[in-house]
Amino acid sequence: ELLELAGKGGGENSISRHTQRNKKLFVRDRLKLLLDDEDFLELSPLAGLRMPYGDVPAAGCLTGIGRIGGVWCVFLANDATVKGGTLYPIGVKKQLRAQEIALQNRLLSVYLVDSGGAFLPLQSELFPDKLHGGRVFYNEAIMSAMGIPQVAVVCGSCVAGGAYIPTMAEEVVMIDKISTLFLAGPPLVKAATGEDVSPEDLGGAKLHSQVSGCCDHFASSEEEAYECIRNVVSTLNYHPLPEEATEHDGPLYSSEELLGLAPRDYRCTLPVKLILSRLTDGSRFQEFKAHYGTTLVTGFGHVEGHLVGIVANDGELSHDASLKGSHFVQLCNRRSVPILFLQNTAPPAAEPTSSSQAASCRLKAQASMMAAVACAAVPKITLVVGGCYGSDSYAMCGRSFSPNFLFLWPNARVALVDSRRFSTVPRVGDDESTGDESELDQLKQKLEEESSAFYSSARLWDDGVILPQNTRKV
Repeated sequence: ELLELAGKGGGENSISRHTQRNKKLFVRDRLKLLLDDEDFLELSPLAGLRMPYGDVPAAGCLTGIGRIGGVWCVFLANDATVKGGTLYPIGVKKQLRAQEIALQNRLLSVYLVDSGGAFLPLQSELFPDKLHGGRVFYNEAIMSAMGIPQVAVVCGSCVAGGAYIPTMAEEVVMIDKISTLFLAGPPLVKAATGEDVSPEDLGGAKLHSQVSGCCDHFASSEEEAYECIRNVVSTLNYHPLPEEATEHDGPLYSSEELLGLAPRDYRCTLPVKLILSRLTDGSRFQEFKAHYGTTLVTGFGHVEGHLVGIVANDGELSHDASLKGSHFVQLCNRRSVPILFLQNTAPPAAEPTSSSQAASCRLKAQASMMAAVACAAVPKITLVVGGCYGSDSYAMCGRSFSPNFLFLWPNARVALVDSRRFSTVPRVGDDESTGDESELDQLKQKLEEESSAFYSSARLWDDGVILPQNTRKV
C-alpha cells in the first residue's frame, strides 16, 4: 500500500494539474517512453515518508535503474507533482545516492529535470556542506572525466543551481513551450530591472537552441524528446553488457512462501536454509564449513544464473562463526565472486554483561570479519531479512560498510538494541526513581518506531523496502 501511495507522487489533484493544465507527462509515463521494457528497479521509493505512515513522500524525485537500447542506465527524474519538484534535503540525498551507484557501477546517467530548484527555507540543510546539493555537479564532472556518459532532458522548469545539471551533461534535449532553463526566472528579473519578460523569451527551448547553445536538441513534444534521447544513447559508443546465458532453474520451492518465512523476531529458530532454498536456482547450495561456527551459514549458490557467495545469519555471530565468515569472505574476494549477505542478527543485551575471556575472543574474531568485509573488492549486496542490530550488522555488511546495494524486507528491524530486551531502565547511578516505569515505556516506544524498516527507508539508510517474494528479481 505504501509503495502504491508513493507511486502516485503528489496525489490525484497534483497529477491532474501537471498533465491537464500544464500539458506535461507524469514522471512515470516519461520513464515508460524511455525504457526498453518494464524491467525497472526503483530505488528508495519511500524516501521522505513521514510518520505516521501514510503521508506522501517528500523526496520530489524518482531514481532507479533500467535499460535504454540494451544499455543499463541510472535515472534521476524530478517529480513536479510533489512540491513542484523542489528539492528538499532528502531529495538531494536520494540524487547523490543514485550518482554513487552510477559511479560505482559505471552506469550511464539520465537526468529528467522538472524542478523549481532548492527549497530555500531549508537552505542550510541543502547548500553548504560536502554532501549537499553542490555535490551533484561535482559528481557530474568526475563521471565525465571517468568516461561515464550523462544526458539530460529538460522536461519543465529548470531553475537556479539546478540549471547546471543539464548544462554539465554531454547532450541536452529541450522541449518547445514546455522547457525553461535559467538561473533566475521572470519574477526576479522584474524585481531587479523592472523588465517584463516571459519564461519562453528568457530561457525557452528556442532561445537555448538558437542563441545560448545550452541546448543540443530541440524537440516539439515530450514524446519526440525521449525518442531523441534514445537515439543519443545509441551514439554514445557505450556498449550494452554482453547478454549472459539466462537459462537457469527456479527454486524447487515457491518464492511466495518467503512471506511466511520472514522472521518477525530475532529469537526465532527458523533455519536460514529454508529462506535460501526459495532464493537460489534449483534450491542448490554448496555449503562451506557446514559443521563449524554453525550460527553463520556460508556457501555458494546461483541466483538468476549468477554465481554468488552467501553469508547468512543462523543465530548470533559467535567466535567460531566470525572466523568462518572472515575465511569465506576472503575466499570470495580471491575468486572474484560477488557476496550476498542475509542479515538476521541478534541484538546485544540492553543490560551490561560481565566481561569474560570468551567475550574478548569473540570481539577479536568479529573485528577480523569486519576487516575482511570492508576490504573485499567484490560487489556486495545486503538483504536484511530480520534484525540488523549492533556490531553484528557491521560484520554482516550493514550500511556503514558500503554494500553496493542494501535492501530490507518489510519486517526488518534496524537498531543498536532491541527494545523488547529491556527489563529495566539503563541508569548511571543506583538511585531508584519513581519515573522509571514511565521512562522505560517512552524509551521502548521511541526505539520501536525508530527501528522500523519504514523509518529506515524514509531516511535513505537503504535502497528500498522490497517484498520478500520479489527478492530474486531485485
